[in-house]
Amino acid sequence: MQRTADGRLFNHFPYPDMPATALIDAPTTLGGSCKVHPAMADDLARLLAAADADPAIAGTLRAVSCHRSEALQRQTFCGGIGANGSGSFAERAWASAPPGHSEHSTGYVIDFGTSTAPACNAEACFAATPAGRWLRANAARFGFEMSFPAGNRQQVKWEPWHWRWVGTTASAAGAPPARSIFLQARTRFPADPKVD
Repeated sequence: MQRTADGRLFNHFPYPDMPATALIDAPTTLGGSCKVHPAMADDLARLLAAADADPAIAGTLRAVSCHRSEALQRQTFCGGIGANGSGSFAERAWASAPPGHSEHSTGYVIDFGTSTAPACNAEACFAATPAGRWLRANAARFGFEMSFPAGNRQQVKWEPWHWRWVGTTASAAGAPPARSIFLQARTRFPADPKVD
């Protein structure tokens, strides 16, 4: 295993697994069932209201993935390694965090998608969709930042759909615990766009 001195495994930091009982349902307008940390609920509601006020994307933002337990992350991660032994843990970790090392387990992350171009959900082409462009231009105003920007020095896949919540300011309600959890990642490998 390739664990570094700062605790990273295949370039991913370790994260706590938030118990499902501590989470709440994301707004149903995001489609499907999705659990998030309650601290981000107000900012998420404001983000969705602002998105719905923009005729170019009104009603099209979706959640592809939110909280993923460590057990679900294990299935997600291991499911990407070929049954015949093809691929390696290192290759898989470029696109998906090993269990215990996914930002999703914190409950502070949403993988956004769009109903107008579902083939681009969780794909690089999401960045070019109206929803992807809107998030890049506006998400930071609501306390969300793109964890894995293009060309990131963390050396993981560019994920224009993956947004972590850290609060609009360091002193915003609920922001200090979120910022503490992501401190190493935010310090060593800044988000882009990022929240100050």
